[in-house]
Amino acid sequence: MDLVLRDAEVVDGSGAPSYRADVALADGRIAAIVKEGAAAGCQRPTARRVMDVEGLVLSPGFIDMHAHSDLALLRDPDHSAKAAQGVTLEVLGQDGLSYAPVDDRTLAEVRRAITGWNGDGSDIDFDFDWRTVGEYLDRLDRGIAVNAAYLIPQGTVRMYAVGWDDRPATEAELNRMRQLVAESMEQGAVGMSSGLTYTPGMYAPDAELTELCRVVAAYDGYYCPHHRSYGAGALEAYEEMVRLTRDAGCALHLAHATMNFGVNEGRAPELLALLDEALAAGSDISLDTYPYTPGCTTLAAVLPSWAHEGGPEALLARLRDDATAERIRHHLEETGSDGCHGVPVDWPTIEISGVTDPSLSPFIGRHLDSWPTARRLLLDDRLGTTILQHVGHEENVRAIMRHRVHTGGSDGILQGSKPHPRAYGTFPEYLGRYVREESVLTLEECVAHLTSRPAARLRLPDRGLIREGYRADLTLFDPTTIAAGATYAAPRTLPTGIPHVLIDGHFVMEDGKRTTALPGRAIRRT
Repeated sequence: MDLVLRDAEVVDGSGAPSYRADVALADGRIAAIVKEGAAAGCQRPTARRVMDVEGLVLSPGFIDMHAHSDLALLRDPDHSAKAAQGVTLEVLGQDGLSYAPVDDRTLAEVRRAITGWNGDGSDIDFDFDWRTVGEYLDRLDRGIAVNAAYLIPQGTVRMYAVGWDDRPATEAELNRMRQLVAESMEQGAVGMSSGLTYTPGMYAPDAELTELCRVVAAYDGYYCPHHRSYGAGALEAYEEMVRLTRDAGCALHLAHATMNFGVNEGRAPELLALLDEALAAGSDISLDTYPYTPGCTTLAAVLPSWAHEGGPEALLARLRDDATAERIRHHLEETGSDGCHGVPVDWPTIEISGVTDPSLSPFIGRHLDSWPTARRLLLDDRLGTTILQHVGHEENVRAIMRHRVHTGGSDGILQGSKPHPRAYGTFPEYLGRYVREESVLTLEECVAHLTSRPAARLRLPDRGLIREGYRADLTLFDPTTIAAGATYAAPRTLPTGIPHVLIDGHFVMEDGKRTTALPGRAIRRT
């Protein structure tokens, strides 16, 4: 044995009551579990190293079902933002926009389009030396802080095959998209994502999405949509995704499944009733949320989709033109932009969280007051501004996190001077605030939400539970002190109460400090 964790309080991820045990690790896996009070003659395991962990909970490593670390894992080998939370696996490629599959043109365009999420990559000491999903996963396999799975970004696929035109794909273009999705699934992607309030993915009609979902289903993957509205018409948008995936025969995982803006206050029970009806009818559905009320995106994302047609340079040209800018303002403030979920924008709910131009840093932390200020920022920062939107409702957050198909996802954007605290705090926030302090979930329930449920969605045969033979992806935390350190004022503060995190039996956090280990690898569809 390489390591014995002595006298751990094991919360095994199944939802069953905890138990006290010695857990032995060997060759990156759980080799033995000896429960307290085991039958006479059963010796306590020994190993080259024995660590007394009395008073700590031992759980499977947490799985972040919605991460935006696509470049952060390569930019920052430390990656304490997630490792310090006990996260051992992140799911990348979210919201329909990421960096594979691409050609040279598409790569340049997507780097520009999601600069606000990840930066443009110019600060990273490597070439973008991949074009396919398989090549990107190979790049991750050179060593990263935590494990990573990948979703095929449908918006990037459409950008590749169709471009930035707001029109249905031709049959040849649809066939090319089918081919790209099939190749990417064969190379190890676990499913496909969409960002249906982000261009160009939102230009796809349901028929096109259904065809791509059929390809994903053929490989036993799942569809993870950021659907068409979290504001006006949110329930109809959820229903659309349930219907679409049922028709395609594809599993559905609803990204950051919230009910936001004033029109949806108190309406979470309606969403949960919709999902319960679909589950009872045989649909395969799961969802993720983060335990905070504000959202986070780019400022450009709230603009109407027609303004984005043709790509970022075309959008900037429209913003420079006074007459077109006035039309954009009208959609934002009076009719409700589809980029702002059909709800007329309330400028003071939008807080600037990051800029790419350092000269604009005085705006960080400020709430917008008007369209002229927003327009100036969009132009001066060349669409790179990130924002918090204070439009959520606590009662909706609590109701949805209790649901039986709920999982945890940080939606953590690590870019910007003042990011959303969910990037650094989601998992300890669940366990500290919503378990210990407010008893919204029991400890065993919450750990299951963060471990075995996401592992089941990802079809991982040997992760998400503490079982003999399973991978030694483990988190040790103190249930009496675990808490998110990140706040809106200090969003990069690391959590407390999580001293040890292991991936494949290697410590990535030990005694509360990040080690130099890079045991993370790409987790491919099996």
